[in-house]
Amino acid sequence: MLKLGPIILAVLVGLAMYRFSAWRTKRELDARSTLLADARIKALTDRMARELELDQIRVHIYEIAPINGLAAPDGRIFITRGFFDKYRLGEVSAEEMASVIAHELGHVALGHSKRRMIDFSGQNAIRIILATVLGRFIPFVGVYLANFLTGLLAARLSRQDEYEADAYAAALLTKAGIGVEPQITLFEKLEKLTGAGGQLAWLMSHPKTVDRVDALKRLDAAWQA
Repeated sequence: MLKLGPIILAVLVGLAMYRFSAWRTKRELDARSTLLADARIKALTDRMARELELDQIRVHIYEIAPINGLAAPDGRIFITRGFFDKYRLGEVSAEEMASVIAHELGHVALGHSKRRMIDFSGQNAIRIILATVLGRFIPFVGVYLANFLTGLLAARLSRQDEYEADAYAAALLTKAGIGVEPQITLFEKLEKLTGAGGQLAWLMSHPKTVDRVDALKRLDAAWQA
C-alpha cells in the first residue's frame, strides 16, 4: 500500500518553494532593473496601451547579458540588457522590440507568468511523488523515469503557453497598427542572436521557430481574409 506521508511532504515542499521562488525573483528583479526610457519603443507601447485602455505600459531593463524578455509574476515586463543592446546596435528594430513586449504582455494577461512560477516550483514536488510511486514498481529506474516525465510535461505546458502568448501579441500588434511582421522577422533572427541549437522540439521549452512563424502567418491570413 502506498504511504501518503512522502506525497504530502512533497506537496508542502512545492508550496514552500513557490513562495520562496516568488520572493527571490522579485528581490532579484528589483535590485537589477531600471525603467526603460526609449522614445521610439515608448511610441509603440503607447499605441498598444491605448488598445488595452491603459495609461501606459511600463517596461524595465533587466541588467543581464542573455537575450530574453520576461513577464514577472507580479505583472511587470522586462527586457534584458543583452536584448536592448542588440536594439541599440541596430540588429533589432523598435517594432521587433515592441513584439517582444506584446508577447510578454500576453503571458501576463493569460496568467502564464504566475502559473509558470507555480509550475517551476512544483516540479520538485511532482518529481518526488512520481519517484515514490514508480520506485515501488520499478526500483532504481523509477527516479530517472520520474525526472524524464516531469521535464517532458513542463516543456509541453511551456510550449503551449508560448503559442498562446504569440497569438495574443499578434492580435494586439495588429489592433495597434504595427502588424505581425515584426514578430516574424524577429523569430527569423532569434536563433542567430541567441545561438540556439537543434534540440528536439518536443523536449524544448519553446516551440520550433518555423512552427511559430507558420502559426503567425496562418493567423494573419485569417484576419486578412
